[in-house]
Amino acid sequence: YLATGGSFRALAHYFVRGERTIGMTVAETTEAIWTCLHPEWLPVPDTNAWKNISARYQQLWSLPHCLGSIDGKHIRIKKFGNTGSRNFNYKGYFSVQLMACADADGCFVTIDVGDLGRNSDGGVFRSSRLGRWLQADGLNLPPPEPLPLDENEHSFPYYFSADEAFPLKTYIMRPYPRSSLTDKQRVFNFRLSLGRKTVECAFGMLTSKFRVFETPIGCSEKTVISIIKCACVLHNYIRKTEGKMYTPRNDVNIDEDTHMPNVNLEINRNVNLTTAKGMRDYLSDYFLKPGVAIPPQWLRIVGSIE
Repeated sequence: YLATGGSFRALAHYFVRGERTIGMTVAETTEAIWTCLHPEWLPVPDTNAWKNISARYQQLWSLPHCLGSIDGKHIRIKKFGNTGSRNFNYKGYFSVQLMACADADGCFVTIDVGDLGRNSDGGVFRSSRLGRWLQADGLNLPPPEPLPLDENEHSFPYYFSADEAFPLKTYIMRPYPRSSLTDKQRVFNFRLSLGRKTVECAFGMLTSKFRVFETPIGCSEKTVISIIKCACVLHNYIRKTEGKMYTPRNDVNIDEDTHMPNVNLEINRNVNLTTAKGMRDYLSDYFLKPGVAIPPQWLRIVGSIE
């Protein structure tokens, strides 16, 4: 059912069982898979696990101190009975939300399933377990440390990356607004997007593996939530046991003598690391420093506007 997305009626004909039996089997089995697998394949990370995730982000995407990428996905459903328009989203269909945090390799770190489709990503995040835990500082995140190759040696907090739909917090870095961007801000947005895309890749792999998400799911609300949770933990299990993890690679090849392009990239020496805005400004300056800057940020961002 998860792999093909076939209807209960089609599966009933194929296995010569009643539709109700198929539905009960799907509900019970998905719940059992989640119960058995999530302690090992989707556990709550401890401090060492967070540090391993951060090191992987630095190795693969040159994004230091990043603990994961956060985003939401609308899971298409058939309208639940007696629910009105509460699950009708801005895209024009009924859905429930999957709020997920993915690591550098596209595996889920945390998931929160079942919020109303009409709610925004920012609102879903605030009410999710991850959002509440971060607000209460209850996730055993690593303490602030200096960034790699940072001669200032300021202690910089660990953070999650997210898109414009999420609030800017000391524990969440989001891009600068797209209107009237400076060159330095374009570089920051590009570097942040390198790590932020991992959750989008996780959603893509989830949908390609489990085609049940390609069509509206016609089950009860409890079963829909069970199906989503089961698919997420199976995604982690398959990816970590049989999948091919990402490997570091250079996006472009240029000579070592290539210099920073001649554009206005002034570094601000006075920033406040106690505020989210100050952290973002410090990171944007940090990405310009020798040894930290990567060739693609010049060729793909700054070079395109010269």
